[in-house]
Amino acid sequence: MTQQPVLYTFRRCPYAMRARLAIAVSQQAVEYREILLRDKPEAMLAVSPKGTVPVLVLPDGKVIDESLDIMLWALKLNDPEHWLAGDTGLIQQCDNEFKLWLDRYKYADRHPDHSAEHYRKQGERFLSLLESKLLHTKGLSANHLSITDYGIAPFVRQFAHVDRDWFYSSPYPQLIRWLDNILGSSLFQAIMIKRAVWQPPPKQPQVPD
Repeated sequence: MTQQPVLYTFRRCPYAMRARLAIAVSQQAVEYREILLRDKPEAMLAVSPKGTVPVLVLPDGKVIDESLDIMLWALKLNDPEHWLAGDTGLIQQCDNEFKLWLDRYKYADRHPDHSAEHYRKQGERFLSLLESKLLHTKGLSANHLSITDYGIAPFVRQFAHVDRDWFYSSPYPQLIRWLDNILGSSLFQAIMIKRAVWQPPPKQPQVPD
């Protein structure tokens, strides 16, 4: 039996979500290892000492521990829904700019210099940009949902869930429709199934010479 790639993942992590989405749509068979971020397994830290998910370990030992790189790895093997027609530039803007304000908004009590509303307004600049793009096309960078949409949606989901009442009454109707469409899809539902936390196999006792 051919050894499968191993994916270390955490269900609610948006970076891990985007990786699982690309792996699922590209129909790549991998061994999923659900972890706890507060109790990271030694096997994962041994291959990726930075200790963040997702981490993909290929059968030849190569390690890919950036979520966008994992998406590209999967889609270059098989891209049945033409996700690669999208643009990764907007994903990088999400990661480099929006994520900072998302974290401050979500954990405003840890950043008392400003209010949660202040951090939300900073994040809204990115939401406004997405809304403007969705006025013209079904997807953020193509007329279909692509790597851009699935790379960003997990982070917009997290932003929306900080205050769902606010988000669903916000002036971003196209973005709300877009997000609900992705979150309600069978693809997203499939990658969000709950898995038991992975446990490493017990160490074999050493037999003295």
